Amino acid sequence: MSKGSLSQQVEAYHAWKKELIRQISRYRLWLQDNDLFSEDISSRIRRGLELLIEDELTIAFVGEYSRGKTELINALFFADYGQRMLPSQAGRTTMCPTELYFDRNENRNYLMLLPIETRREEQSLQQLRKQPQRWQRFDLDEASPDVMRQVLSEVATTKSVTPLEAAELGFRESMLEPDRERPGQVLIPAWRNAQISIRHPLFERGLRILDTPGLNALGSEPELTISQLPNAHAIIFLLSADTGVTASDIAIWKNHIATDNADHRAGRFAVLNKVDILWDDLQGELHTQQSIERVRSYSADQLGIRTQDVIPVSAKQGLMGRVKGDQPLLERSQLPSLERLIIDRILMHKEELITRSLINDLLGMLQNSQAAMQARLESLQEELKACGDTRVDRDALRRLAERSQKDYDFYYKKLITLRSSRRLMQTQGDALCKLVSEARFEAHTDKVRNLLENSWTTAGMSGAMNHFFELLEADLTNLMTEGKLAEKMVASIYRRYNEDSRARHLEPIPLRAGRHVIAVRELRKKANKFRHNPKNLLTGQNVLIRRFFNIMVNEARTLHQRVRQDVERWPEEALLPIMQFSLEQKRLLELQIRRIRDMVKNERSGKEERGRLENTILELRKQLELAENMHRQIRKPAPTLIQQKVVNLSGIA
Repeated sequence: MSKGSLSQQVEAYHAWKKELIRQISRYRLWLQDNDLFSEDISSRIRRGLELLIEDELTIAFVGEYSRGKTELINALFFADYGQRMLPSQAGRTTMCPTELYFDRNENRNYLMLLPIETRREEQSLQQLRKQPQRWQRFDLDEASPDVMRQVLSEVATTKSVTPLEAAELGFRESMLEPDRERPGQVLIPAWRNAQISIRHPLFERGLRILDTPGLNALGSEPELTISQLPNAHAIIFLLSADTGVTASDIAIWKNHIATDNADHRAGRFAVLNKVDILWDDLQGELHTQQSIERVRSYSADQLGIRTQDVIPVSAKQGLMGRVKGDQPLLERSQLPSLERLIIDRILMHKEELITRSLINDLLGMLQNSQAAMQARLESLQEELKACGDTRVDRDALRRLAERSQKDYDFYYKKLITLRSSRRLMQTQGDALCKLVSEARFEAHTDKVRNLLENSWTTAGMSGAMNHFFELLEADLTNLMTEGKLAEKMVASIYRRYNEDSRARHLEPIPLRAGRHVIAVRELRKKANKFRHNPKNLLTGQNVLIRRFFNIMVNEARTLHQRVRQDVERWPEEALLPIMQFSLEQKRLLELQIRRIRDMVKNERSGKEERGRLENTILELRKQLELAENMHRQIRKPAPTLIQQKVVNLSGIA
């Protein structure tokens, strides 16, 4: 790939994260070396490291069949093999949702396929992913690309069934191809889901690709549209230049992508594929570009997005250009433009997320530690003043010791008060946890299951499903109300603390319960679509209940677990900044008092004491320099931000 390509930029993103991990580890050792470490700080640092190590970036490729989704994935990620690794010939190829990643736990390549017949069971995809014995597994040997390609072609396998069997598995006959060899039968995908672990530099760095089939499969696998697509960081929506925006394209876009409940924090983008159809060598490049821009502008209008978010590409020519090393063909395919978009918009979003959720928190902790160490330096410098060249001014040292003891007593009492406040916070936390306890959630599910099983009308079942989300939303609304009261209490503790001490920079950590209320409301919107889906309304009662619990209730359970984790952690963390500052000050003052008393009792000369203090001050300054260096390293802007600054400076020149 060319300089600044997706591969290089993801590598830069990974290197940036790796450097952050290194600096966090350095900070932990620095705290231990300077006797400033505590279990609270350790927990906070550990969570930050886990966030960086487990970080993933999911991009979903969506579109109707024959739009070239898999060909584009081949061009972006598998050109180095010199051939198409994933099946992408003409017609319907990707027949089941396919996830591409690298399994860092197993550290090996494989293909896992889930039989389509599992749709008859009560278990969801999420549950089945935890049961490897239910999947068919094939090893992939990257040293033999031809064999690997042959194994991967299994993803496109179909099977012939009767229309009744297809309906039982969730497919609509009108959306299926007839089996020409067996009249009266239809073709359905043989597999429900494909998981491909493959060693690739980008996948090893946490990139995850979701390749989806066309409209039929999107409609027949609700978990895909309820959970996986809305939770993807970004969507690449494929259109074809030869067809423009068709009715089925619009159906996918409106029903599954541009919805109120979609997350897609990094963006939704349309790729106008197969633009090589519009290449016209007879009328010249200008005519070609004008034709592409017309289709691009029309497509943007149809989808209701900006023209710059529609990227014209020829995946086929881009793949050919890469495989043959034909740089002019690669540039003309505009594949590098798509890579730049992924770099500039999608990767930048991940960098901003890490900056907001981790770096700012880490810098606050480091600032605390630096403030404590600076106070220690100032104390040592005062001790140094009390040591003349020939004698030690023991009266000055006693006065300093008395002041240090007074400061020590202040922080000691503060810690007792804060520990008492923390116990009070824990009582508040217990009350908050009851609102989102696992037992309460399961009681809601039992109640709704009972209502569903005893409902004899469609309206009754629909009302029972809606009631489930009313219960959840009521709990979280109460959580937010109680949480605000708890946050007011925390704010008042900080206010009193800051008035009494020199820790003006300390701020309370908020509960942020509001985001969970929003998430439940968004999930409720998805549930409303589920309730009003004609296919679900025509389904038998037992099947509908099973489907509702497998899809909607399981999604709500996952969300509820996240809420519970946040609520359980918050009472401990809310007072952590002032706890950390007080503990660090107390420890440093303790050391200082011990040191001053030793100086008062000791018969060493002023010169000896000065020498000892000067060495200690020198070492302390080195520790402060290390802290400042860590501060600079952690504050270094992320790769895409650096690149933007370079581009802006170039533009000024």
